[in-house]
Amino acid sequence: MLWRIDPSRDEPLYAQLAAQAHLAVARGDLAVGDRLPAARELAESLDLNVHTVLKAYQQLRDEGVIELRRGRGAVVAARAAADLSPVVEALAPLVEAARAANISTEVLTVLVKEAMNR
Repeated sequence: MLWRIDPSRDEPLYAQLAAQAHLAVARGDLAVGDRLPAARELAESLDLNVHTVLKAYQQLRDEGVIELRRGRGAVVAARAAADLSPVVEALAPLVEAARAANISTEVLTVLVKEAMNR
């Protein structure tokens, strides 16, 4: 899996990492039992502070996506997989409507985040 972050985005870096792991599990890029890179290794490869990666891993652990095992690292948990097909199907008309209204990806993202926080 290729990890990417965008420091110019408003979303915190640890949240960007956690979101990528969620998507990778949902798409099947990460399967149950797969190991995530060591926090130090991932931090070095992305030029991040190791605590940023650890915060992402802790969030993923708290959400049940990964298990943190001493000596074995971060492993995708059995209960991590979720069926996103209903969400993906619901996105198509939303994206169509946003394009018709000439709404940017950034604005649409803010609208979705606000709706999720209600």
